[in-house]
Amino acid sequence: MTITIKDESLTGDILNEIAIAVESEMMTVRDLIAARVASEVKAYNSRMPEYFKGLIQPSEAEKTLNGFRLKNKKKTIDLEKQIFVAYDAFQKNGYIILVNDEQVESLDQELIIGKETPVSFVKLTPLVGG
Repeated sequence: MTITIKDESLTGDILNEIAIAVESEMMTVRDLIAARVASEVKAYNSRMPEYFKGLIQPSEAEKTLNGFRLKNKKKTIDLEKQIFVAYDAFQKNGYIILVNDEQVESLDQELIIGKETPVSFVKLTPLVGG
């Protein structure tokens, strides 16, 4: 199943929309974050575009208007490190996640997400990872 995730500003402006594949309607917040980060990192690593557009800024990248530019353009992004940093940022309130317009509270919270379920990530602080 494919779901759509929106990145929003604190004022509710849509900054980005991505479609990701998930295995089941039943998942935890941890599963949702991992699926989102994995989708972004795999897409970047397979094409190696000039910019990485994702939830977490890779540690060896600079922020630009078009996304994050890696200093070493031939280096892939470490998926496991990015996921770990995304979990950590969630727990430290670097961003919040809204599902059906309600804020989720913990990584282990169970969710039921369908194709039409509104899912939003709202960044509160810059997120730097691997």
